[in-house]
Amino acid sequence: MSTARGRLIVFEAPEGAGKTTQLRRLAERLGRQGVPFTAVREPGGTLLGDEIRRILLEPGRDLSPRAEALLFMASRAELVGKVIRPALARGKIVLADRFFLSTYAYQVHGRGLPFEEIRTANALATGGLVPDLTLVLSLRAAVRDVRTAARGGPDRIEDAGEDFHARVEAAFARFVAPDWQRAHPECGPVVEVDGDGDEAAVGARVLAALAERWPDPFGAAGMPAAER
Repeated sequence: MSTARGRLIVFEAPEGAGKTTQLRRLAERLGRQGVPFTAVREPGGTLLGDEIRRILLEPGRDLSPRAEALLFMASRAELVGKVIRPALARGKIVLADRFFLSTYAYQVHGRGLPFEEIRTANALATGGLVPDLTLVLSLRAAVRDVRTAARGGPDRIEDAGEDFHARVEAAFARFVAPDWQRAHPECGPVVEVDGDGDEAAVGARVLAALAERWPDPFGAAGMPAAER
């Protein structure tokens, strides 16, 4: 089974909202269906990107906001050029654990960097690539905090402080508004998914959001017979 064209589907959220878990669940489902896909994460996904990821997330490392943003951009440029675009050209679905909406949330709203400068730099990094759909998982901060703590010691970004993460959360809430999306066409369509509940319940909401746009392969007709 294959898609008629490649699609870039991005999972975004504040820390601890469950986006990585839901991406994994979706990837497993596509694998059972025999749908060609590639899963990637930011930063990372290439030799350069993985080294940048280590630098960016290493606890205690002192980076200026501009250096941080440009490192994310460098990792993204490598990932888009070497992994994402080739996969899309082969008709694959690409599932991305974060993309440039995170840069708008974390580096613009969280760190306070100038939006237009970040927007221009991102256009260079992506070569104008626009996601086909971005799913933003929302979840109460108290629940997210418990999940984040359960993962172990915080990385450098997770340890940025409550005020920083409150600004990031507020940014993601803005991104799902239709007027914001109309003003930012480079982001493509953005849909909010309620991340509260168990993995299966949230996964059903993710599939519903995807099936609304692409009944095949995300609707009931595309499900393996054993799961119908």
